[in-house]
Amino acid sequence: MAFTLSHASDPSSLQDFCVAVDDPKNGLFVNGKFCKNPNLVSADDFLYRGLNKAGNTANPLGSVVTPVNVAQLKGLNTLGISAARIDFAPYGLNPPHTHPRATEVLVVLEGTLLVGFVTSNIPNQKNKLFTKTLYPGDVFVFPEGLIHFQQNVGKTNAIAFAGLSSQNPGVITIANAVFGSDPKISVDVLSKAFQVDNNLINYLQSQFWWDNN
Repeated sequence: MAFTLSHASDPSSLQDFCVAVDDPKNGLFVNGKFCKNPNLVSADDFLYRGLNKAGNTANPLGSVVTPVNVAQLKGLNTLGISAARIDFAPYGLNPPHTHPRATEVLVVLEGTLLVGFVTSNIPNQKNKLFTKTLYPGDVFVFPEGLIHFQQNVGKTNAIAFAGLSSQNPGVITIANAVFGSDPKISVDVLSKAFQVDNNLINYLQSQFWWDNN
């Protein structure tokens, strides 16, 4: 029996830059996305303004993520990085989620955050939780693809900034994906998976699962 090890990541850069362009009729030099003609590129293609502004945390989670990935900053195309600002109201939560294509490094600017991530399945063991309480200036890393969370455990607002190892890291919020999918996952599937009765699954699927991204 033969085994093949493979690894996937953002495309390697084949030129100095590849500013993404939505309309391929105006693009050249395909490298992950259609690229803007280098002769038409300007400094503005590498600039995003606004991470100094607080996001609106007036939602059931008490948190909001302001992403800066290739969708907001075209100059990130092919560079394999992106960023985000996360604002927390007192006791606000960035709920358990994953980034399927990126490792995340988090820096706390203000406030006190309880953070953690859970390992992938381990044979004959429970998934292990790695958790810490972070203060301003602290840095914590969440490995690619693993479920993680951040919660403001203080009485004041909190702010954190994140760097991610993909131009388009993606996000899967666990509760939204499991109980809020369209169409819905079968009640029988979820009741057996969670070992609860159908009525509880019906209740959970009837809730509005907030997306703070």
